[in-house]
Amino acid sequence: MSATFDPVDFLVEAVPIDSTDEAVDEMREFLVETLAAHGVEATVDGAGNTVATKGSGDADAPHIVLNTHIDTVPPHVPLERDDAAGVIRGRGSCDAKGPLAALLSAFLATDPGDAGRLTLAITPDEEVLSTGAAALDLDGDMYIVGEPTGLDVCNAAKGRFQGTITLSGVAAHAAEPESGVNTIFAVEQVLSVLRAFDADREPHSSLGPATLTPTTIEGGSATNQIPADCRIVVDRRTIPPETAESFRDALATQLRAAVPDDVGVDFSLTDRPTPFLEAFATDADDPLVETLAAAAREASETTGRTGGTVRPFTAATEASYFAPAPTVVFGPGDLADDEGAVAHAEREYVKTEDVRAAAAAVESTLGDLF
Repeated sequence: MSATFDPVDFLVEAVPIDSTDEAVDEMREFLVETLAAHGVEATVDGAGNTVATKGSGDADAPHIVLNTHIDTVPPHVPLERDDAAGVIRGRGSCDAKGPLAALLSAFLATDPGDAGRLTLAITPDEEVLSTGAAALDLDGDMYIVGEPTGLDVCNAAKGRFQGTITLSGVAAHAAEPESGVNTIFAVEQVLSVLRAFDADREPHSSLGPATLTPTTIEGGSATNQIPADCRIVVDRRTIPPETAESFRDALATQLRAAVPDDVGVDFSLTDRPTPFLEAFATDADDPLVETLAAAAREASETTGRTGGTVRPFTAATEASYFAPAPTVVFGPGDLADDEGAVAHAEREYVKTEDVRAAAAAVESTLGDLF
């Protein structure tokens, strides 16, 4: 770790800064000022990304990107520091200002010189639409994405898509049901399609099976009227190599084949200004995965953890925007512990020794890869 930068001190200053939703200006200014204080000039692009680069390697030299986000979910939770327990509490302490502190420490401590390039890319809007990450065009050879993984190295994650199935029929008086087309009856066929959609699909070797779940349903407008429309929202947790477009086309085809001809059926993905977070998977024997896992195991020896396990990340992540380049998700803190939710919860916290261990592991990895 850098002799002049302490990731825990940075975190103690960062957590009190409210960066919920779109209110990230103050946190971004703090990050830019911190980099400047350590001799690094950062730029802020039109999407609000903070980007800084070191090194000047030629085209064949590796370009490694360190990425995480500065926005946090509401409501803001004030800083609470418990030095006796070695814990920092507050919004963003683990998601993802703790990972940011670790990545920033490793970035400041590493000088690739002419052996390659090292980029720190910190995005806004990760918790909503990922407009920052979607705008990045870095052409990296390897990516380390900071999220709370308990010092494990996550080399894969499911994606998440969302869409709406719309059924259309003909309204009529409920006393004369045969004079209309009841869309709610067609829900039976829709649910059969959803249940069987992945029946012939092999699970992913580490991510397991994809899932397709109906989450909301609404239809009809009067209790004595045949409903002429019905809408079902579905949540898709996907595995490679499925894309949003291939999922949409496959489900639409199966629905049309199953739903009665007199019922109109449409399936559309939810409109959003950025691509959906798709599934990604980096080979477990990729040098980035193996190097960081070994470094995490060594760094976590003093923390009481058994860090460095290679496993999938359990939430959707912007890491999918950087694949198929070798990409891993890594950082201090946990999404949840034995007591319940940690990230996004009122009790959000991170252990200071984990922050230091994560910083040491990333720094060691960069030293080995450059």
